[in-house]
Amino acid sequence: MLPNGPTAPPPWKRPWRRLAAAGVLALALAGAIPAAAPAFAAEKGVFFPETFTLSNGMQVVLVTNQRVPVVTHMVWYKVGAADEPRGVSGIAHFLEHLMFKGTEEVPPGAFSRIVAKNGGRDNAFTSWDYTAYFQNVARDRLELVMKMEADRMSNLRLTDQVVYPERDVIIEERRQRIENEPADRIGEQVNATLYVHHPYGTPIIGWPQEMATLTREEAETFYKSWYAPNNAVLVVSGDVTAEELKPLAEKYYGSIAARPVPERVRVQEPPISAARRVILRDDEVRQPSIRRNWLAPSYRTDKEGYAYPLQVLSEIMSGGPTSRLYRSLVVEQRIATSAWLGYSPSSWDMTSLAAGASPAPGVTMEKLEAALEADIRTLVEKGVTEEEVATAKKRMLAEAAYARDSLTGPAQTLGAAIATGQSIDDVENWPVRIDAVTADQVNAAARAVLGQTNHVTGLLLPLQDKGS
Repeated sequence: MLPNGPTAPPPWKRPWRRLAAAGVLALALAGAIPAAAPAFAAEKGVFFPETFTLSNGMQVVLVTNQRVPVVTHMVWYKVGAADEPRGVSGIAHFLEHLMFKGTEEVPPGAFSRIVAKNGGRDNAFTSWDYTAYFQNVARDRLELVMKMEADRMSNLRLTDQVVYPERDVIIEERRQRIENEPADRIGEQVNATLYVHHPYGTPIIGWPQEMATLTREEAETFYKSWYAPNNAVLVVSGDVTAEELKPLAEKYYGSIAARPVPERVRVQEPPISAARRVILRDDEVRQPSIRRNWLAPSYRTDKEGYAYPLQVLSEIMSGGPTSRLYRSLVVEQRIATSAWLGYSPSSWDMTSLAAGASPAPGVTMEKLEAALEADIRTLVEKGVTEEEVATAKKRMLAEAAYARDSLTGPAQTLGAAIATGQSIDDVENWPVRIDAVTADQVNAAARAVLGQTNHVTGLLLPLQDKGS
């Protein structure tokens, strides 16, 4: 799962999961580590992967981990909700569902049954920038899932009989997970207000009126346009060597012909200088909250070198119960039950930095908002200290040392990085780049991002609360 607690990003920044998909190991959001963690030198290398490219252009990445005879097999497509044609929102997530509806070799619904019958589990998830499919299986079942995944890469067969009932499924999924959840509704509205022109403002699952008109033909067009081996990355983590994996990859994926793939062309945000405010009152709200979002650079769009300092800033402000924001609002002032600041730079285009809190009983939202603003203002004006930076980096580097112990974590981290424009070297150099961050760089990044006046504030309030 994505990290819980203060460092977890708000729900609307998370990939949209078809089911309870395994979460992403987020080096960018590394949390608190055990007190007994060993010292970790900031040397190049996190996962030490091997990589090769098939003749059709499909990249293959392997992280060998022989602790248990299990493998994680993932295929990442470099396409997500932000690549959808305007007016067809939700088609990327809809196609993710439809990928389980069968080929001539594997009937509708049989894919997951076969994986489960062989002792594994599978799932998929969609974000704005990628769509990924994964299976966790015993090492001797790797060839089986590779054969099935390669089959649906090029041989998906859709009929009206399977497409339109599944459209009803995703519409119901939206009702349950967005429309019936005030926290997700406010998140969706904050996001749509922050990104006024860019497709990141459109929900991954889609707008309801557009979801209701999605067609089989549109799903097939999206599939044929983007689901090609030369637009995909195969990442395997676990008990397998390159000598074992390469012939299997060539046999099943290498035989699929490359196809022309559209260029990722997205509109850019217009210049906006005004602060904006979104308020949602709902009778179902039991815990009010405030959140504020600022636009921020991602790894790929980072021209000023702010991405790594912002990660360190996030750790300082929200890296556990001793972090600055939590300590101020929850421990010292006792006006909040939770407080967080989150930033994830893994996006194809820009991203956001967000901060938020929930009031303690009897505390007004006005008082909490004023305190949150005061802490942000103090950060911008006075900055962080060298000691805070050193402590945060130590925790983050130790977390990186543990990252390779995970089976799914390496596959998820590497896949998401490559799909959003990073290279393997970028991932492997993460400890070195974090270790090089200085307090001056953190303070410059904080001023640049948190000093903007075009932020969006979202207030989630009970219906009976008349204050704002």
